Amino acid sequence: MFHIKATHIKLAIAMLFASLIIVSCKKLDQVPKDTATNSAVFGSINGLQLYANSFYDILPTAGDAVRGDAMADYAARTSVPDFLRPGAFGPRQSSGWSWSGLRNINYFIENCTNPSISLDQRQHFIGLARFFRAWFYFDKLKRFGDVPWIGKTMKVDDPALYNGRDKRTLVVDSILADLDYAGLHINTTDNTRSLITKYTAYAFKSRVCLFEGTFRKYHDEYGLQASVDGLLNQGVTAAQKVMNEGGFSLNTAGGTDKAYRQLFTSQAPVASEVILAAISDPALGIFNDSNWYWTSATYGDRLSFIRTFVNTYLNIDGTPFTDKPGYKTMPFAQEVKGRDMRLQQTIRMGNYTRLNGATQQAAPPVFSYTYTGYQPIKLTQDDASMDGGSRNTNSIPLMRYAEVLLNYAEAKAELGTFTDADWNLTIGALRRRAGITGNTATKPVIADKYLQANYFPAISDPSLLEIRRERGIELAFEGFRFNDIVRWKRGELMDQTWNGFYVPALDVPLDLNEDGKPDVCFYTTLPANQVSGVTYVSVAATLTGGTANPQRLSSDNELTWLTTVQRKWDNKFYLYPIPETDRLQNPKLGQNPGWEQ
Repeated sequence: MFHIKATHIKLAIAMLFASLIIVSCKKLDQVPKDTATNSAVFGSINGLQLYANSFYDILPTAGDAVRGDAMADYAARTSVPDFLRPGAFGPRQSSGWSWSGLRNINYFIENCTNPSISLDQRQHFIGLARFFRAWFYFDKLKRFGDVPWIGKTMKVDDPALYNGRDKRTLVVDSILADLDYAGLHINTTDNTRSLITKYTAYAFKSRVCLFEGTFRKYHDEYGLQASVDGLLNQGVTAAQKVMNEGGFSLNTAGGTDKAYRQLFTSQAPVASEVILAAISDPALGIFNDSNWYWTSATYGDRLSFIRTFVNTYLNIDGTPFTDKPGYKTMPFAQEVKGRDMRLQQTIRMGNYTRLNGATQQAAPPVFSYTYTGYQPIKLTQDDASMDGGSRNTNSIPLMRYAEVLLNYAEAKAELGTFTDADWNLTIGALRRRAGITGNTATKPVIADKYLQANYFPAISDPSLLEIRRERGIELAFEGFRFNDIVRWKRGELMDQTWNGFYVPALDVPLDLNEDGKPDVCFYTTLPANQVSGVTYVSVAATLTGGTANPQRLSSDNELTWLTTVQRKWDNKFYLYPIPETDRLQNPKLGQNPGWEQ
């Protein structure tokens, strides 16, 4: 197959050509327009390829990906999202009812019929188009539930433009039909991990089936439980296709202390594990702003893990950290030692350093950024020169083999068919890559009480608990968490206290990385004599001027953040409201439950 596109980012020549032939509707009620250049596009492989390049704009950008977990239960941030504040979000604030790209795809499918192109080639390009239609609709399904399924181009006078929404069952069946077609007919080969292949389609199908199968299982109010096993079995089959035929494997280069993070700092995607990525390419002037987002005190959301979640990282021997006596009062420098080695590749800790100018410098957590002490590094590069603006050269994974293993494991556990061999192949393999030495060959037999008490009180299956633990840790900050909470029907987790590390004493500077230099001091009254190089953080109830201090200590001497701002989960939050302007234009759309007023 002849490939013009080396990255999924729009190239100038492709977009110049596409701009002549493509007109997308941003809303279902906008007037669609036809192209006058049909034969020039659909009569040649080059024309089809140029058109197909435009579909890649549907994928998340690198910037979208690094912000994917901006609203998650395991991360504190500068402010509480309006979505979670009572009375702050509704149909007037809602967004996402955009249909850009859909008509573009449907027009292509309808017109990719020129007999001068071989049937195999036409089916390949139609397969690409149907993959992107599936991606487009899965985003809509997750956000809104029922949506109109539009499988054709429409004229301005087409009455179907003002139809109501179709049931999620029809939408899901249509998504899976598109992915099945894509898997059968896409013939792309690609080592850049920027193009869609048949295995991208199967990996994505495993994601869709796991989401929808577990959504229907736990959201019993829909009455769709009879279809759960069928969806989960389809997910298992799709994952097996990738596992058995795709040629992927977990990256282990660099050893257990480096292999995981290499996936997120490498300029070229690590092709052994990454299935699809948002590419950076300095030669083409393509960068991202990951460092700026994750290290700026003003530009990003200042996301930091909460301690409740950090406690889920196992000890290096595979035992729960929360089984350690005294874990609740263990200072930061001690609690992060001897843990799952993904922890040190996800947050600042231990001997972490960054390049600053010409020298490598110790880089402990910085409290001008973090609120909890658990400051992320996973998606950043260790170079301070990249901290302002779009300067990052790392490619950001959008789909990894590790996710496929997790999809497979969870689907089988939900089906009750998960075996020791499955554990060894999936969860065990991920943990061995993370340096964990125990409990990697056979599935567990004892349910972890901490996970049950703090996360999943209704789950008694030890394997399923551990799979959910593993999913949270392995895919942290990759944009999965909120959707996982939605499908598990565990929205209450969004109400968790944003807690940070244990503070052993006030007015005593703490050395967070044990390099002999104090880093931070928490106080209620600012000391007169301050130590140079130490960040002083007030945990008094009120700040100067009498305003409430969002940074405080709990009764257990844990840092807390924004406990003064109410967050309250409501079950209507499992779906976003249909935006008010769109509903006014087409009243047949109706409204999602709970958002009517």
